[in-house]
Amino acid sequence: MAITPTADGAEVTLLQDTVDGSVDFKGRPVSRSCSGGWRSAAFIIAVEVSERFAYYGISSNLITYLTGQLGQSTATAAENVNAWSGTATLLPLLGAFVADAYLGRYRTIIAASLIYILVSPFLYCCGEARKQCSIQDVEDAKALLRLIPIWTTCLGYAIMFAQASTFFTKQGATMDRTVFPGFEIPAASLQFFIGISIIIFIPIYDRFFVPAARALTRQPSGITMLQRIGTGLFLSAICMVVAALVEMKRLKTALEYGLVDNPNATVPMSVWWMVPQYLIFGLADVFTIVGMQEFFYDQVPNELKSMGLSFYLSVIGVGSFLSSLLVSVIDKLSGDTWFSSNLNQAHLDYFYWLLAGLNMVGLAAFAYFSRSYVYNMGMGSSSSN
Repeated sequence: MAITPTADGAEVTLLQDTVDGSVDFKGRPVSRSCSGGWRSAAFIIAVEVSERFAYYGISSNLITYLTGQLGQSTATAAENVNAWSGTATLLPLLGAFVADAYLGRYRTIIAASLIYILVSPFLYCCGEARKQCSIQDVEDAKALLRLIPIWTTCLGYAIMFAQASTFFTKQGATMDRTVFPGFEIPAASLQFFIGISIIIFIPIYDRFFVPAARALTRQPSGITMLQRIGTGLFLSAICMVVAALVEMKRLKTALEYGLVDNPNATVPMSVWWMVPQYLIFGLADVFTIVGMQEFFYDQVPNELKSMGLSFYLSVIGVGSFLSSLLVSVIDKLSGDTWFSSNLNQAHLDYFYWLLAGLNMVGLAAFAYFSRSYVYNMGMGSSSSN
């Protein structure tokens, strides 16, 4: 800090100790005497030296790595190095925008440094000598890739699966839920019928359906795992059709009784109208969920059996996200006409018809991929295509 003597021998600072309009990273006013200086500069220099060390370590060796370990031609490697260099030198524009508009320079530097730290171990691993994959390793990888089309075509069912705990419940909450005078069944309790459907149908499936199918198909399991999943996908489409018809009936009843503008009114239509869609939902679960469990567990390599069990759950998880995305997009495009807070003015029936169509498209794609799928008998499968 610069100082100068006065006439009486006292020393005063040439610069004010507090920097006007400046704050530190905690939002406190900046003081020249205890902020900044070489202590802060040392950290900045250390970060910059580390970053430059990593950058030039990559840029100087990249063409050798591309032509050596990756086996690229010199021309291709040069193109890739130039593309990498161009990207690296353009990205500071994005970083500067983020720093100025959102995060600030301090947080942006911290975030970028963390990315450097997290990615560096992967670069180290790329340089490690790895044993060559065996033929069995390659076949195991191919087995997983063959599952992706089946996994993808089951997402339509997963979107339908997400509706039981959302719109089905809201739909039932607007209807007459009286069981006997003085008692109303909670709307969320309607999902009880899904469990009842599963409990009743599983013994019927094992005792009657499988023996009858076995006599027709000569298959030990009656039907193959893919046929079981396909049946569930078809039932999920039927479930959406039934739900759409019930919702159309509910909206018509609300209109007839002049309840369209009354969101809190109970539509004089028994909630038992919804029981069929819940029962069909349960039947679809029996075929699809159990079918996916068996299929993915049976068809993954022996070393990945735990992953096989998680595959079917990942279908449900991704389907929930897709359902959320679909609702968000439709809500913005339709301007609250499909998903109005007043369900008597909404059009859940349109959404159900859309899901029925998506399930039928998914079923068609599933049938296409299933026809060409060859069961991997070497992984313990007892079924054939």
